[in-house]
Amino acid sequence: MSPAPRRAATRQTIDPRSRRTYAALDLGTNNCRLLIARPAGEGFVIVDAFSRIVRLGEGLAASGRISDAAVDRAISALGVCAEKLRRRHVHVARSVATEACRRASNGGEFIERVRRETGIMLDVISAEEEARLAVLGCHVLLEPGTGPAVIFDIGGGSTEVVLVDTAGPHPRTIDWFSAPWGVVSLTEVEEVAGTDEAARLAAYARMRARVTAAFAPFAARLADSGKLPTRLLGTSGTVTTLASVHLNLPSYDRRAVDGLIVPATAMRDISARLAAQSIPERAAIPCIGQERADLVVAGCAILECIMDIVPAPRLGVADRGIREGILRTLMAHGEPGA
Repeated sequence: MSPAPRRAATRQTIDPRSRRTYAALDLGTNNCRLLIARPAGEGFVIVDAFSRIVRLGEGLAASGRISDAAVDRAISALGVCAEKLRRRHVHVARSVATEACRRASNGGEFIERVRRETGIMLDVISAEEEARLAVLGCHVLLEPGTGPAVIFDIGGGSTEVVLVDTAGPHPRTIDWFSAPWGVVSLTEVEEVAGTDEAARLAAYARMRARVTAAFAPFAARLADSGKLPTRLLGTSGTVTTLASVHLNLPSYDRRAVDGLIVPATAMRDISARLAAQSIPERAAIPCIGQERADLVVAGCAILECIMDIVPAPRLGVADRGIREGILRTLMAHGEPGA
């Protein structure tokens, strides 16, 4: 009996990148966040992640320096990140720092101490690059439509807004602006605690006035363009938190929030309600909690100012941004990082 014919082997082309592990670390004014991923098709799959509120910019507006306590909190979080990078055998990584390190007089000392104690090399990026990475990381969640759109990122120490043209396969930046107010910096100049509702609402009005003044040049440029954008997408803890409140979630659920479209009126109603509440009242809301209770109102003020400038009927919500933008850049180009 003759042997059965052998089947021809099926050749599979395996993308060598899929064996590599990439990481993106974003040390902001309020949060330290890490994503570790591997390429998969046109995107990537998350291997590991980490997020911790470190309040790196706490007290920065008054002192001009990153405080010793904030340095210790950040280094503790970055130590966790460094261990994850080693354990996951990351091939290529990029670690960035934003507004707090841009502003602080001791930013350079802090960066060197991080390198010495954790091995992580932080790259202090410009506000323009911060905006570009945020757009790259979340633009796929923009609602379909014609005409320009606005993507914004409310940070701890600054807020970036980007006007993009979505006519082509990739968004093209038409204009961008960075305002020097984020949830930490704005809270510190208009903090109101233990006062009555009228005082809280007065502080909220002052917050909005500060942010409106800061955004005035960008608002004027939009008005001069003759065509206001009607699509709006936000990436930040503020918009994801408010979206969670809108959904009345018992705890944060990224799957429910990322990509959600919320009526602008609903976001304004939530913002007004939170602005009138005391810190303990806000802390009792499951998706806000004690860590965000004192900062969320500043985020609401910034968000409402952006919605004043861009009268979109709905707001897109993204739980993705700078880290995803870094990962896409690294995977596309294989750029080395630290």
